[in-house]
Order: sequence, then structure tokens, then C-alpha cells
Amino acid sequence: QVQLVESGGGSVQAGGSLRLSCAATGYSSSGYCMAWFRQAPGKEREGVARFYTDSGGTWYADSVKGRFSISQDNAKNTLYLQMNTLKPEDTAMYYCASDWSCSSNWKLFRYWGQGTQVTVSS
Repeated sequence: QVQLVESGGGSVQAGGSLRLSCAATGYSSSGYCMAWFRQAPGKEREGVARFYTDSGGTWYADSVKGRFSISQDNAKNTLYLQMNTLKPEDTAMYYCASDWSCSSNWKLFRYWGQGTQVTVSS
């Protein structure tokens, strides 16, 4: 059974940085997809970034390009989201998600972390 455990959220002022972590257990091989989604109150859950473990390829939402960076430490089976130059509009609950296929549709991911809150004040 795949399990994802997140850490690293918190409160920061605009312009600051945070790093989120997502430790994955239960995968027997590479080739799966890891992703970060976020959901602000009253808004739809949206994709932030994706990491393709077989190729190392990445995808970013336009709203975070140039500010966020997704990476994986293979030895630790841990996914990271480095968030720089944070803006108040980045405030949301951030979720780590995973499955064998990548998708822009969050409903197609079977495995989810518990979520971690990121709050950016102006």
C-alpha cells in the first residue's frame, strides 16, 4: 500500500520561501508520478507541479513557473517542492499525490498525503 507523508508547511511573509516534503513508501519500482496540488478555501483543487520518476521530467502550473521547483531524492523516496518568492495568492492547503500515471485531473490520483497548510501574508 502506497503511503505519502507530508511536512514543511507554515506561515511566511510575501517574498519568503518554504520547502514542502513528501515521503513515499510502498512503491516497488520507479515509473510512477508524483505531484503537488493545492486548494484554497472556496476554490477548486489545482495542480501545482508534477514529477515523472522514470524520466525526471517536470511540469509546472503557469502561476508558479520560475518560483517553485519540484525534485525527488531517490535514496529517500522523498519528493520536494521548493517555493520561493511566495505570494499571498499561494495561500492554500498543499497536497502531495501519486499514482502510476500522471494527469492534470486530481481525481485520477489514488494516493494522497494528509495535506499541509501554507499561508503567505502580505
